[in-house]
Amino acid sequence: MKRIVNWMLAGAAVTALSACIDLSPNYQQPAAPVPASWPDAASVTGAAGGAAAANTQASGTLAADIGWHSFFVDPRLQRTIALALSNSRDLRIAILDIEKERAEYRIERASLFPEIDLGGSQDAGRTPTSVSRAEAGESATTTGATGHTSQIYSASLGFTSYELDLFGHVRNLSKAALETYLSTIETRRSTQISLVSDVASDWLTLASDKRLLVIAQETQASQQQTFDLVEREHALGAASALDVEQAQASLQSARNDVAQAQTTAAQARNALELVVGAPVPDADLPDAQVDPVTSITTIPAGIPSSVLQRRPDVLAAEHTLKADNADIGAARANFFPTISLTAALGFESPALAQLFTGANRSWEFEPSATIPIFTAGQNRATLDAAKVTLKIDVATYEKTIQTAFEEVANALATRATIDEQLDAQTRTVQADQHAYDLTMALYKQGSDSLLDALTEQRLLYSAQQSLVSTQLSAQTSLVTLYAALGGGVDPATPDETTASAGKH
Repeated sequence: MKRIVNWMLAGAAVTALSACIDLSPNYQQPAAPVPASWPDAASVTGAAGGAAAANTQASGTLAADIGWHSFFVDPRLQRTIALALSNSRDLRIAILDIEKERAEYRIERASLFPEIDLGGSQDAGRTPTSVSRAEAGESATTTGATGHTSQIYSASLGFTSYELDLFGHVRNLSKAALETYLSTIETRRSTQISLVSDVASDWLTLASDKRLLVIAQETQASQQQTFDLVEREHALGAASALDVEQAQASLQSARNDVAQAQTTAAQARNALELVVGAPVPDADLPDAQVDPVTSITTIPAGIPSSVLQRRPDVLAAEHTLKADNADIGAARANFFPTISLTAALGFESPALAQLFTGANRSWEFEPSATIPIFTAGQNRATLDAAKVTLKIDVATYEKTIQTAFEEVANALATRATIDEQLDAQTRTVQADQHAYDLTMALYKQGSDSLLDALTEQRLLYSAQQSLVSTQLSAQTSLVTLYAALGGGVDPATPDETTASAGKH
């Protein structure tokens, strides 16, 4: 008994000593392959302007620290986003991936400890008397009515083939599983940010399409009035048949635009409900106005590009790099001996009633060592594959940061000129409206042709469409910038998945 205890204590000591040996390379975060700041990254004022400026966040607040519920102030959009977070299949898959990787990590982590089993058995058998006596050296011709019956009862407690992790093979596999698990948590956060951004963009697009439908309907009504006027003048001989046909062509073109706008608006709603994952109630749909829906109108100046390293997709890529490092350590350990222990302590007795008596105690202790001599290059190939995987994932990490940098830079470029675009387009609409009113007045007085009036009407219609498009661009660029800087996970509602990660 003392011997087996001494062996187990020695094994525990060796295991504790082996914890100091780690063959994985030291992790070093790759340098971000982007400039320290964005081009012309000055303080950029958004298009919301005016009254919404009172809701501007403090200049030191980063997007990643602003939850979507605080960023989007329209109650209808808030409810739509909440509905999407409850119904999105992509988000549901990301959450299930976390649960799967958590289980995988627990499996790998369990390998660090011996698996202790308690077992019991009975071995019973009958041997004929003739065979029993023959085995005892007696004449094989001796017969008897009875045979020899034997029974052996046993009970044991122990572990089998427990690997002493001298060179960190098991420990690095567990570390790799942990990093993969943490990566899936960040992937889930990244999925949520993308979902919030997509829902907001599609919701704003639907509002824009509804506004375009209203403009098309107003234009059709105006064209109808013009056509009715020309028909009356033609009946009085004041307008030619050509004028009637030109007015008719403009009217039918306007009808076609209304039909197309209705189709586009319906498709925009379908796209929104696809992203949300459920039908959106009519009360939560936007109206025909592209009103400001965000609380932020100004992006703080001097934000360094290093904030991108807080983005969940960048953090997920970094966890993958750490897992690759651990895989290299596990691959290196394959070149070293593997030492395993098998030990058991129990009892054996031919009588069940006497099984647990001191005289029937038994024990087994079986250490073993395997030294790799020839593997036909398998261990070397495994290590080479792990190193190449690390290089690939380093490139992926760098590409992720570069993509994030481009997203922010593009959004900032839009924000830098959006006010000027809006002002210019608003003035264009005003000028075209004034020109159309003057032209129609001159036409009614007989001083101008109908063709000029119809041309001005088409110019006004086009300018109105461009203004709606510019307003949509102003809103979506702010949403894009918010998401690109890592915003979209509400800090007011802690991520239960992330919280649970710290317990493992």
